[in-house]
Amino acid sequence: MIGFLRGRLAAKHPPQLLIDVGGVGYEVEAPMSTFYGLPAVGETLTLLTHLVVREDAQILFGFATDEERQLFRNLLRISGIGAKMALGILSGITVEGFARCVRNEDTASLVKVPGIGKKTAERLIIEMRDRLDVSIPGSPGTVGAGGPAGAEDEAFGALVALGYRPVEATRMLKGIKCDGLATEEIIRRALQGTVK
Repeated sequence: MIGFLRGRLAAKHPPQLLIDVGGVGYEVEAPMSTFYGLPAVGETLTLLTHLVVREDAQILFGFATDEERQLFRNLLRISGIGAKMALGILSGITVEGFARCVRNEDTASLVKVPGIGKKTAERLIIEMRDRLDVSIPGSPGTVGAGGPAGAEDEAFGALVALGYRPVEATRMLKGIKCDGLATEEIIRRALQGTVK
């Protein structure tokens, strides 16, 4: 498996890149989220990669961040979601936005992504609930880190770490006014709400 490529960006024509690594040109497909951060043609870059082997082709996909690659891999595990659709999802919504949609069961935002219908959006939410890694930005514990919602997100991550499913943790936090509260206090109130 090819884990990453480091080389000179020889060409970029969305969604395809050509990367010169020691005199060998690798054709790589990348989501638009990766394209936005690419250097100019001729400059050096590093991309994390995922190789998809099919009967008729071997396709290398490239990602700027580990979070993008992890989401891509998780999407491929869902029945009916192929590499092209997974790439389309990453091109149409950020990793953080996708995690937020799954966490909040927001099908309306997911259907705005080209190629995603209502049934597919519902299936994505159901199947991705337990697959989202706590370390993914936008997942529990990291969205808005440093911002006003940081304490609530940290509390969400803590509840998931305690064994609550993301949907359960979201429900536990819904009725709590988190403004100005420390993470520990939010967690305490969420857990008290489950005891009643």
